[in-house]
Amino acid sequence: MSDGRHVLIVEARFYEDIADQLVTGATAVLSESGVESKRLSVPGVFEIPAAIRFAARAMDTEKQSERYDGFLALGCVIRGETDHYDHICREASHALMRLAVDHSLALGFGVLTCASYEQARVRAAVDEKNKGAEAAFACLRMMELRQTFLPTPI
Repeated sequence: MSDGRHVLIVEARFYEDIADQLVTGATAVLSESGVESKRLSVPGVFEIPAAIRFAARAMDTEKQSERYDGFLALGCVIRGETDHYDHICREASHALMRLAVDHSLALGFGVLTCASYEQARVRAAVDEKNKGAEAAFACLRMMELRQTFLPTPI
């Protein structure tokens, strides 16, 4: 049963099986906490910050009837042969932090940055490290803190 809180899960689908495990772990935590969630898929981790900003900005207009109390960024970047990995990890992480800080968003960071596919699989799997659940717990805690200090809607 929902308690009226809503979280937007923005998931990078580049590694679909990893994304599915992250979402499974996250949605279990949100459901158990009485929080409704909506999923929004984007192609890769680089696109997550823009999607969250679009949703947050839409809440500032009358065009958006849905309001989100929190956001979850879920995805995976795996090191390859070039420095592309370094750029994506750094810039996406920085953009997500700026969104959270500059716009007072309750944000759970569930972007895996791994050296190998196997490392990512273990971190995402709900029966192993379950990083999706950890990101959901972080989002819930930040929602509580936001409500404590900024009780009016975004």
